[in-house]
Amino acid sequence: MTVLSPPRPAAIERALRDTRTWCAGHTIDDRPALVHALRVAVTIGQHVPAPAQDVIVAALLHDAPEFAPTESDIYQTLTANYGSEVARIIATLQAEHRALDEPDPPIRVDDQPVLLASTADKIVALTSLLRRAQSTGNASDFFDRRSALRGLLPYFRAFQRAAHPRLPASMSAHLDAALTPIERATACTQGAGAREQRHAR
Repeated sequence: MTVLSPPRPAAIERALRDTRTWCAGHTIDDRPALVHALRVAVTIGQHVPAPAQDVIVAALLHDAPEFAPTESDIYQTLTANYGSEVARIIATLQAEHRALDEPDPPIRVDDQPVLLASTADKIVALTSLLRRAQSTGNASDFFDRRSALRGLLPYFRAFQRAAHPRLPASMSAHLDAALTPIERATACTQGAGAREQRHAR
């Protein structure tokens, strides 16, 4: 049983329908965007007993601003269909996503609904990347080709540490378990690079 198992509340049923429509044809981490959205929602439910419906709906729809048709204001649509809190959570998550492209992205952990959705999003994304890396047989090489991700690892670790007191212990541990093997794989890569530089001198 997950938070998405039937019977489902009407709002979650609508969110599933809209997510299927808006995610169609899109991918995240080389997998269907719909799968990512479902896993984020389910991950919240794995760690939070009886999570607020707005958080699950927002988790399902958190990538809607990127994928939904642009003919209308997506936040007006979200507010009309799901309420202002869902729209607010999604807008905050989108701002966090955009900040990852900037130097020293801020770490905010004081907004609990956003924190739960953001942590679940990171767990799913990092777990997916780790699974893909391991499937290649050479995780270090996989991450060596992803300099942007390597540059964000200190941010992800700082986020995990800052969020730890505010998260269910199992959720913080899940994020740590997704992050630690990637840090180890990239440490091996960085160590090899340093050795090559020394030998080249």
